[in-house]
Formats: sequence, structure tokens, C-alpha cells
Amino acid sequence: MKFVIQEHHARRLHYDLRLEMDGVAKSWALPKGLPERKGEKRLAIQVEDHSIDYMDFEGVIEEGYGAGVVKIWDKGSYELLKKDEKEIKIRMHGSRAEGEFVLIRFPKAGENGWLMIKLG
Repeated sequence: MKFVIQEHHARRLHYDLRLEMDGVAKSWALPKGLPERKGEKRLAIQVEDHSIDYMDFEGVIEEGYGAGVVKIWDKGSYELLKKDEKEIKIRMHGSRAEGEFVLIRFPKAGENGWLMIKLG
């Protein structure tokens, strides 16, 4: 399965993580980017699913929600190690995103709040 991390220059710079899963691109906004060191935690806000075709998008979103420039920051493949309603554990194989990560539901950040943690 493939993943992409898109650098998104909207009102504020953030990164969008997209995982090919269940026929769509499951998507999270990462306000501060991907965690880089083992044990580091970053907020991840789940957003609407996107089409898998959108995982190759680079360009300008002209108007409305998300308007701004989108560039691919990294892409590659991933292995799904665990998935349930509270946790998604993956091993990413990209040029920049490499290693094991877990997304854990984080209710304190709202209904769509998750934490992304680098495991190694």
C-alpha cells in the first residue's frame, strides 16, 4: 500500500498524511509535520477521505477550504501492522519518512483528534 505526505501552504503551513486504505486515501492534517525522533508525538487531525488519485497531486488549490500550494514532501509504501478504531500502527518506507509510527485516538483534541508517535 502507498502513502504520501503533502506539504500544504494554506492559511498556515501544515502537512497532510494520506494512507491508501479501504479503497480511499485516509487523511490526517499534521500541523507540525511528521514526528522525527523515537518517542516524539505530534497532533494529527483526521480530515475527510480523499480519492487515491489525489495522492499524486501537486499544484495550487485556488479557492475555498485548503486554498494554497500543495507539494509532495515524501511518498512511498507502508505496511499495516495493526488497525482498530483507536489505533493504526504502520511501518513506512519513504525517502524521508522511514520507520514505525502509530496513530492513536486523542479525544482531548476533539472528535477527529489523533496523536502520531514515532516508535522507531
